[in-house]
Amino acid sequence: MRERTAEVAESGFRDHVLVCTNARDSEYAACAEAHGDEVLDAVTAWLKERGVFWSAVHVAETSCLGLCSADGTAVAIHPRGRWYSDVVPGDVPDLLSGAFGADATNLGSQAGLS
Repeated sequence: MRERTAEVAESGFRDHVLVCTNARDSEYAACAEAHGDEVLDAVTAWLKERGVFWSAVHVAETSCLGLCSADGTAVAIHPRGRWYSDVVPGDVPDLLSGAFGADATNLGSQAGLS
């Protein structure tokens, strides 16, 4: 095992966006059927357009975040501790602008915390 905390911090990493794309064979809602892949693509595109994808902001496709809904997918932004449900692709620009600023300049673990 190698701890790489300092290396990641030195690279400029500030925030992590988690997008659920969980699928399950069940009667219960899952993000895969509620636009999970499309939300992931929209998050990635928004961050790439601002030049912060995989530099200051990392994105991870996740399994269940525990906010299941048939109306949209679950998204979490850390270390800010922000959690969202029912996210559809059209929500992504407002969600990320609110978290990071329109130009993705409001980055860092303490940014946006109340």
